[in-house]
Amino acid sequence: MDVPEDRRRRKALRTRDALAAAACDLILEHGPAATTVEAVAERAAVTRRTFSRYFAGKEDAALDFVRRDGDRVNALLRARPADEPPLTAYRGAVRGWLTDQEDPAWHVRPRMRRLLALVDSEPVLFAAYQRIRVDAQEESVRIVAARLGADEGDIRPAVVVDAAAGVLVAALRVWARGGDRNPGAADLAALVERAYDALTSEIASATPDSTTEE
Repeated sequence: MDVPEDRRRRKALRTRDALAAAACDLILEHGPAATTVEAVAERAAVTRRTFSRYFAGKEDAALDFVRRDGDRVNALLRARPADEPPLTAYRGAVRGWLTDQEDPAWHVRPRMRRLLALVDSEPVLFAAYQRIRVDAQEESVRIVAARLGADEGDIRPAVVVDAAAGVLVAALRVWARGGDRNPGAADLAALVERAYDALTSEIASATPDSTTEE
């Protein structure tokens, strides 16, 4: 049954999506400095006051896809089998996000590669990106801590998440910068898998051989 609350929720999501798309378009067209909140609201056909109900600034709006996909990764992380090692679980969550055919990840949407490449060269975008990423990782740490039964003094959850998320960020940067100059970076899902393989290989090679005598 289509109840009023459901309609309000769908309308709010459409408004948020329209604002995010408008912010992304305008920043790519004119750059962050020349893009105003008023212009974003006008492009989305809403008021400045409505914009403020959804976002703190134009950068947050343009990068809303980062926050939403971070939420998706964390939801998938919570759903991973309880007996999986944390790094394996995080990798599986990322794989589930990148290969979801019903609700494709943001990287397959138009303009996202250009926007992510712009993040590295625009300080205001980079700062907003870092805030959003840190929020998502802090939630990941809480999820991993619960999986491990870790207390506040246990460093393992933070180490696992920082390493696993760092691999993803590195792969995203290579993918965003790749373009035609790096055909091997075109498939983000495959690139991420190679990046995680590289991490696990380095971990294995750095682990002391317990059979070796000192």
